[in-house]
Amino acid sequence: MFVIWNLINTMQLHELKRNTRRKKIRVGRGGKRGKTSGRGHKGQKARGTPRPAIRDVIKKIPKRRGYSFKSIKAKSIVINLGLIDKKFNSGEIVSPATLLSKKVLNFKKGSIVNIKILSMGEINKKIIVERCLVSEKAVEKIKKAGGTIKETKKQESKKPIKK
Repeated sequence: MFVIWNLINTMQLHELKRNTRRKKIRVGRGGKRGKTSGRGHKGQKARGTPRPAIRDVIKKIPKRRGYSFKSIKAKSIVINLGLIDKKFNSGEIVSPATLLSKKVLNFKKGSIVNIKILSMGEINKKIIVERCLVSEKAVEKIKKAGGTIKETKKQESKKPIKK
């Protein structure tokens, strides 16, 4: 017991040896990364941490010039007479509800917005137009075919509220 204690007691920290060999890293000239250590010559990136690049991206985005105003009033959904001629029979009523039921248009944001009938295409059937905006040329074509226009919904002009 005394012998083992004596061996342990006589051993010093500077006498300990490694079990593994460490690879020497050469820093200066002559190593795998000599002189500038792979950082190139001078400049911001060679010295320390570079400034955030987001600033450069922001500077490249052009400034929006002029006056841009998004109107509050909802835009009308445009339907041409040619499409109405295909989908409807003579004597039928063309209204937002019937256009929805015939799947000519869909809900927009959960409600039916203004519908405007334009004169593109030909119409040969007598139709009755209700609660839709109709262009002047479309009115002429519908009346020429023998159709009628009952209620024309006027477009609401919502003006922006001034504070």
